[in-house]
Amino acid sequence: MKTLYLRIVFTTIFVMILSGILAFLFANFYYQTKLKPVNDRKVTLLSEDIVTFYEKNQEISLDDYLENTANLGYQLYVVDQNGQGFFYGGEFRKKEIDSEIIQNVLDGQVYHGILDFPSSAFITGFFDNVLTNTIGIRLTVDGKNYALFIRPNLDMQFGEMRIFFSVLLILSLILSILFVIISTRYIVKPISKLTDATKRISSGKYDIELDMKRRDEIGKLAEHFREMAKNIEQLESMRQEFVSNVSHEIQAPLASIQGFSQTLQSDTLPEEQRKHYLAIIEAETKRMSQLSKQLLTLASLDKEEFLVKKSTFDVAKQIKQVIFMAEWSWQEKELAIDLSLPTTFIYADQHLLHQVWTNLLTNSIKFTPIGGTISIRLTEQENDCIVEVQDTGIGIAKSDLANIFNRFYKADQARTPSEIGSSGLGLAITKKIVELHNGQILVKSQVGHGTIFRIQLPRM
Repeated sequence: MKTLYLRIVFTTIFVMILSGILAFLFANFYYQTKLKPVNDRKVTLLSEDIVTFYEKNQEISLDDYLENTANLGYQLYVVDQNGQGFFYGGEFRKKEIDSEIIQNVLDGQVYHGILDFPSSAFITGFFDNVLTNTIGIRLTVDGKNYALFIRPNLDMQFGEMRIFFSVLLILSLILSILFVIISTRYIVKPISKLTDATKRISSGKYDIELDMKRRDEIGKLAEHFREMAKNIEQLESMRQEFVSNVSHEIQAPLASIQGFSQTLQSDTLPEEQRKHYLAIIEAETKRMSQLSKQLLTLASLDKEEFLVKKSTFDVAKQIKQVIFMAEWSWQEKELAIDLSLPTTFIYADQHLLHQVWTNLLTNSIKFTPIGGTISIRLTEQENDCIVEVQDTGIGIAKSDLANIFNRFYKADQARTPSEIGSSGLGLAITKKIVELHNGQILVKSQVGHGTIFRIQLPRM
């Protein structure tokens, strides 16, 4: 059974055969326990009627009477006191019977061979055509006793019906197997299509077309498979873009470091210019170091098994610490810092949230011109705390707002020589950390009027 198709076909046929065997066993059990006593009583009453009628009408020839009775659909065996026996009607498969049984019948006992016939798992006694499977009763003719054994002649009474039911059973079995073969192909065909589709995906081809209009589980599977293929294609595209961006971000500072290093090897280079080139190399090295740290952070956050180490702390105090650490940056640009940070305790990962406030404050300082203002507001709302970071910077265009949380994405306004240190990973890390805390981050911005980042986090 190398295919699902053959497995289903053979399994169904096996179930059909097993069901037939079990059904026969239960039917046989039902006959042995319920129907056999009823059948024994019916044949016993019939035998008594046959004997009674003849004993009252002995002017009829016994041989003719028994012959006519047999022609009505019975098998008869008559044996006299001398042991001489005669058969009437259909042939018995086995004609042996114990002489003691015959003698008991001659003595007036009724022989219940149908009731006492031994049971068997696969043979229904009703159909076993043997002499011991009869009713024995005494028949007295002119003072002489005979032992009369009677059973229905099933070949005569049910011959056509037996053939009919045999043909019906065989045709039902053949047609059932045929329909199983056909219907199984109908069931397995869409699965075969899905198998082919998985092969295409494994070879890197994501243009999957599955024309399935079924409403059952297979139809749902096909629908989910199409969605999965689209998601895989998007992930592959993002992966390639990610690799390209990482390569670009690393290649640029490496090229600068290599170029300036070669220039520094010149003996005629002035000392002032040498220091300038060394400062550039140092800046590019820091940029690469920052990029590698951010990439490691993202890789760690992306792992499903990443554990958020939560503790209770004052988030207002933490934000003030971040502002104090970045004091030289915002003082250098003569920025005004407007704070509203009431004491607010939350249950979160202190280290990760420190990264969030650092990224948002760094961006605000970076894109706010000299003399601008940065406002940070902390408020409580039911079970959440809300932090808003607002600046009067250059703002973000509407076309860029939907993409600013994508990795390596940089808005056009940010791509200036003065902001060469930007990697485009800060906001992606920020969003990931907020989501790990079951929070959400929203952004509003207008070009030339500044930007507002709104972070909502559960306090517990």
